[in-house]
Amino acid sequence: MSDTEQVNGSLKKRVIFVGVGGASCSGKTTLAKHLRSVLPGSFIIHQDDFAPPEQLVPVHPTLNVQDWDDPEGAIEWPRMVNFLRRTLLPVLEQSLNHWRAYFTQIQQKAAEEEQTEIIWALVDGFLLYWHPDVVKELDVRIFLRVTYDTLKKRRNERFGYHTAVQFSSEGSLWQDPPGYWDDIVWPAYLKAHKPHFHRRQRQRW
Repeated sequence: MSDTEQVNGSLKKRVIFVGVGGASCSGKTTLAKHLRSVLPGSFIIHQDDFAPPEQLVPVHPTLNVQDWDDPEGAIEWPRMVNFLRRTLLPVLEQSLNHWRAYFTQIQQKAAEEEQTEIIWALVDGFLLYWHPDVVKELDVRIFLRVTYDTLKKRRNERFGYHTAVQFSSEGSLWQDPPGYWDDIVWPAYLKAHKPHFHRRQRQRW
């Protein structure tokens, strides 16, 4: 959570971090884009942008392929935490208009009564709730729950992922090797969210 700061003698600025977490292919980015369309002054922070460079991604000990999903090595956590702490700036149309008007009123009220400009930072990530220092920075926490079968189907239908985009304009195209979902992605998802799930929920959620 960023502190409120006075900027150039005008309105104070306060960044409200809205976490949008969930498994790979759960719809996080889609939801974040919808929220951006209705929250005035909002922008999206993608957790994927804090992945390590490709050559530093750990290799799975038994499958001998790069593991982009294990929470301990998939994200450069100190860099992400530092970024969140320092950040100040960067559906139906009827529903979008309704919520856009609603949040605009909130923003206007804050400006008039508290002399504060609200900036909404939408933080999108598949390991968003694993590192306690990241969780601490989030003012609002949304978690998308999607069934195992649906997630696997969506993942299999994707052509691939561009990785390490912070180090190259295009990144590298990653395609899951055989068994990657069942042996790496799903176990890593359960590992990262184990504290938040009951035992029964860990079976197919």
